[in-house]
Amino acid sequence: MEKSCNIILLGTGAIGSYYCGKLQQAGAKISAVCRSDYKTVKNEGINIKSIEGDFIFTPDETVDSISKSSFDADYIVIATKALPYIDLVSLIKPKVSEHTAIIIIQNGIDVEIPLHEAFPNNEIISCIAFICVTREEYGKVSHIDYGRLVIGNYPKGVSEKANHIAQLFNSVGVDCEVQDKILYARWKKLIWNVPFNSMSVLSNKASTKDIMDNENSLIIVRNIMKEVASIAKSEGYVISDEIIEKNLEDTAKMTPYKTSMLLDFENGRPMEVEAIIGNTFRIAQKNSIYAPLIQAMYAMLSVVNNK
Repeated sequence: MEKSCNIILLGTGAIGSYYCGKLQQAGAKISAVCRSDYKTVKNEGINIKSIEGDFIFTPDETVDSISKSSFDADYIVIATKALPYIDLVSLIKPKVSEHTAIIIIQNGIDVEIPLHEAFPNNEIISCIAFICVTREEYGKVSHIDYGRLVIGNYPKGVSEKANHIAQLFNSVGVDCEVQDKILYARWKKLIWNVPFNSMSVLSNKASTKDIMDNENSLIIVRNIMKEVASIAKSEGYVISDEIIEKNLEDTAKMTPYKTSMLLDFENGRPMEVEAIIGNTFRIAQKNSIYAPLIQAMYAMLSVVNNK
């Protein structure tokens, strides 16, 4: 496969803008599908302030509907929020051809299933982002820490196309690890995502530092991590106590950060409660795993989300 490739991006929030901006630097051509930020992106591009160096991401093409994209897509990158009411299958179907690989960069577990079922003959490349990045307003993104990616084919394996995307990322300084057991990598990220996203919203808008600095909240975080590890084990993925402690050590060193769920809450947007916490709890129920803290967090966040 040649270095240059055609990518349709769905979701010009912080994650999609930063990573597709880097792919463009690596030689890919990007057709960005925008909604509310269409005029801003079309006229001004996306200004990205990054610890790795500021840049402006100006998509090669900006459209307000995927059907208007002129690209024959080698890849479709889905970087929208993982929300139940977003019908990704219908959104991307007009541009999925027999050679299109679908890359999904979203939080949570089991987010790939609807796409895998709808497009069984297309590659689904699952992508996990370890990054502190936010969209401050339309056309303005702030990248304040981290940036690593882990990718692999869903449900397992590594294809030529997955390797190609990893090479593009690595060529422009984005650390991109290829993982043949991508679901194991997703469970390892859930170890962090479930407790910190939950606690940040339910602890009166707490940052990562606020949570880490409080002895009682740290106990709850560690115990939620152990519940996630038990659920992962029931699915065949062993997450050691060392991984849990490494997560906590890394968080203690992290630039104080508001989680994505907290930012959504503060801005009155729907939160990814189902993808991150709901799906985790449903797997616990399916496998008869006792997870009282996750159940409590899910119940409370569901009420908040509905409001």
